[in-house]
Amino acid sequence: MTSAQPLRVGMVGYAFMGAAHSHAWRTAPRFFDLPLAPELTAVAGRDRTGVTAAAEKLGWTSVETDWRRLIERDDIDLIDICTPGDTHAEIAVAALEAGKHVLCEKPLANSVAEAERMAQAAEAAFGRGIYSMCGFTYRRTPALSLAKRMVDEGRLGTIRQVRAQYLQDWLSHANAPMTWRLDKAKSGSGSLGDIGAHIIDAAQWVTGQNITGVSALLETFVTERPLAGDRVGLGGHGDVTEEAPRGAVTVDDAAIFSARFANGPIGVFEATRYALGRKNAMRLELNGTKGSLAFDFEDMNVLSVYDDDDSPDAGFRRILVTEPEHPYVGNWWPTGHGLGYEHGFTHQVVDLVNAIAGKRQPEPSFASALQVQRVLGAVESSAAASSRWQEV
Repeated sequence: MTSAQPLRVGMVGYAFMGAAHSHAWRTAPRFFDLPLAPELTAVAGRDRTGVTAAAEKLGWTSVETDWRRLIERDDIDLIDICTPGDTHAEIAVAALEAGKHVLCEKPLANSVAEAERMAQAAEAAFGRGIYSMCGFTYRRTPALSLAKRMVDEGRLGTIRQVRAQYLQDWLSHANAPMTWRLDKAKSGSGSLGDIGAHIIDAAQWVTGQNITGVSALLETFVTERPLAGDRVGLGGHGDVTEEAPRGAVTVDDAAIFSARFANGPIGVFEATRYALGRKNAMRLELNGTKGSLAFDFEDMNVLSVYDDDDSPDAGFRRILVTEPEHPYVGNWWPTGHGLGYEHGFTHQVVDLVNAIAGKRQPEPSFASALQVQRVLGAVESSAAASSRWQEV
């Protein structure tokens, strides 16, 4: 292994995102030469039986049943927040004020006000050498990172249009059980914040331009669902018979909005968990004056590119993003051996650890995540006002 100084991690939450983050913390130092050595020191969860089982399965050394105790511990350097959005602000601010670095899952918070408080705490902590980052991991997909590189190099010329979609289908059936993701008090919003936040971040990051205004529609197709016994993961688990007790869905099922970007491009965005047949179609397409590019996470090792210098009937060409010179790829497998969903989380750890060791701001910062939160807020405001144009 490594003789590097340890970076002792305490994680809050151990379900879907907790498992993905745990895998990343374990894997990153085995494939990348890191200046700090991540240690899976402690994981926190309210249920001692559940968190103890998770620690054993995921590789954590110890457990806590109160995240506050995790922050108090002297043997923790970084707090990794993998909980629903209603707890992000309280945990992150407390951790930063206690001198702990923070990695926080997206979206940053459940409201703009909470996100502003977190960004202010992050800025103050930065002045004391304490760093924070928000977990928009799709940035770390090699093909999307390559798209960013191409835009930065001017390969597309001036960007004119952006279209972004995030399409899933796991809620398509009206009898699918309740989950915390359908409770606004826990999640802040539905498809909009859960998956729409990803395409907002990706579009702003790849183009290098912020969204400045939106016109939006939000829709809830199924207003009541079975109250399952276990409300975790993508969908709960439990009784879904006609006699089962039911609870109100208080978030959007689908979000659609048009947008304008800072330097002139226009965009269209769609996020839904009701697109039957689409499992995880996180898509981004850009059209510029010199070319276009298109990405779809369901074919995540491929970037489609059109160069206007090509023959006009050539259409898009398909780049298999598995070459050593492509972002992140050189540390993995031989050419043609693709990567998967989990690798984005590993790359996130790599970038975060390198930034902390280099005493520089990791990206996306809480300030960048606050910009995404402001777009989410503008979308909700526009939808509530009959799609009236809303400045961000």
